[in-house]
Amino acid sequence: MNINTKFTVATDEGTRVLDVLTKELAIEKFTHLLDKETLVDYISDRFNLKVLVDELNSMSNQWLVVYVDDIAAGYARITTQGKKIAILEGKRVVRIADFGVLEKYHSNEVMNSLLDKCIQVCRSYEGIWINEYIESPLISSFEAKGFVQQHEGDNQHDDLPLKSHYFVLFL
Repeated sequence: MNINTKFTVATDEGTRVLDVLTKELAIEKFTHLLDKETLVDYISDRFNLKVLVDELNSMSNQWLVVYVDDIAAGYARITTQGKKIAILEGKRVVRIADFGVLEKYHSNEVMNSLLDKCIQVCRSYEGIWINEYIESPLISSFEAKGFVQQHEGDNQHDDLPLKSHYFVLFL
């Protein structure tokens, strides 16, 4: 199995790959947690082609895709945008805003390839933060890489009605 994680830009190919991955991963992650209408609205608002191209072209974002035997298996979006918790105020931090690997490719090797690349890309910052929903199976992978859960009030996962926790890795 050949695993490779690389940057993606707003080319026809990059946009096509992320268009498929973002939607598939949202469905896999949230089908059992959200009603169908909320999930459809979330995907159409957040992962339509216009929004995706705008996000790919934003200087605030970097997109990574992990490939298994040249097949796109997951992605991450690193950004300087998002609501920070108090412990991060005044610090140069970056956020892993979207992160996921399709279930059929879910293995430690694939997860680590994507997460290690995220951490490598973020080395010039003081820290990395993630806002992840409480039921996420990814939490143990983040904690294994040194991310520490922050206990700061009730949090919501982005625009979804899901409780979440913030995780921080100081570099």
